[in-house]
Amino acid sequence: MLTAIALVIFAYLLGSVPFALLIGKGIHGVDVRQRGSGNIGTTNVFRVLGKRAGALVFACDLLKGFIPVFLAARYVEADSAAVVAVLAAGAAIAGHTFSIFLGFKGGKGVATGGGAILALMPWLFLIAFSIFWLLLLAGRFVSVASLTAAVSLCIGVIVTGKPTAYIVFTLAGTAVIFYAHRSNINRLAKRNENRVTFRWNKP
Repeated sequence: MLTAIALVIFAYLLGSVPFALLIGKGIHGVDVRQRGSGNIGTTNVFRVLGKRAGALVFACDLLKGFIPVFLAARYVEADSAAVVAVLAAGAAIAGHTFSIFLGFKGGKGVATGGGAILALMPWLFLIAFSIFWLLLLAGRFVSVASLTAAVSLCIGVIVTGKPTAYIVFTLAGTAVIFYAHRSNINRLAKRNENRVTFRWNKP
């Protein structure tokens, strides 16, 4: 029981670490909250600091979700491992989205949620990740790709008959991601959402 509680607390604290801010300030001397969209997620780092910094932040945010879930599956008793793993995953996403180090503000939780899914359901993660990139390359809207990938995970966990705890986590996580993307959804409705620019799209 104490191990489970400690893992959930650890997951929230790890999720709260703002790697985009640390890498932006520590390596590039840039506060990403003052540039671009002002978000501390991977997309804004890509836009403001470039692909290397963006890839590093993505990896760090992914690990924030992966590590606590992996530890829960490995060190918690088998009969409660699924529930504790899901609680740790939720705590990591909550930490990223409502960071204790940023006045309970934060990013949108997509990469961190992806890391948790990778630890819980690697095959479904690969499917959702593929959907994300296909849509991103086709339409260049990160928000559309992220939201669609999240919905695909919901369908996947139900269709494949995953444990109830996994289904509840995926549905709740998707709801949080949609809430975090509410400004993007509003811009999409007004047709003024920002697109990412790939090297081959540049004039």
